[in-house]
Amino acid sequence: MKMASKYIPALHFHWLTPWYDAFMRRLYPEQALKTALIAQARVQPNQRVLDLGCGTGTLMLLIKRTHPDIDVHGLDVDPQVIDIARKKAEQAGAMISLQQGVTTDLPYDDETFDRVFASLMLHHLTREDKWQTLAEAFRVLKPGGELHVADFGKPQDRTMWLISLLVRWAEEVHDNIRGLLPVFMAEAGFCAAEEIGRYRTVSGTIALYRARKPSGEGACSHHSGETS
Repeated sequence: MKMASKYIPALHFHWLTPWYDAFMRRLYPEQALKTALIAQARVQPNQRVLDLGCGTGTLMLLIKRTHPDIDVHGLDVDPQVIDIARKKAEQAGAMISLQQGVTTDLPYDDETFDRVFASLMLHHLTREDKWQTLAEAFRVLKPGGELHVADFGKPQDRTMWLISLLVRWAEEVHDNIRGLLPVFMAEAGFCAAEEIGRYRTVSGTIALYRARKPSGEGACSHHSGETS
């Protein structure tokens, strides 16, 4: 498995990582956003789910608390946040599996998971790595499995658009703000890539997306879109 020599930490700087959870609670509707993301996934008993870029484990623990009878896995490139997630799981008495690795080269077999989640992670990635990550998510999903994403999306009003002018060149957010994540999902092979909901935040619009891996041999009709 290849490991990334450089990556963007959760709050851009490693020294801020211990304050990540407090930052998210104060500045974003984190609980509502993650609860809605889990609800739209309609996870079934005994399924296996994967949280890509799981960070400090907040989403993983909420998934496990909501669905205690499922198998929850998380992966992140940053050993510092993996350690925080592991400690939080131990304190909560939650049985979850954590692994360090890169989302562009997942250490899992084909067709392993029923659901794959990615919460506020894709905007850290370059366009090429977004494509590869989505391709890897497609690979590890079982036929009929679903991808559920929360990340920056296309602004829904003037206020969010003005905020986007300030953040669109930060990290790799530009493609997200152009509304291209569903296009990238379709290009990776997913069916019915769609936006499910939107949240107004201090950093701009956070959108919830859902996409499905085909359950049969027939190919999906891909969405078209400009990606240059």
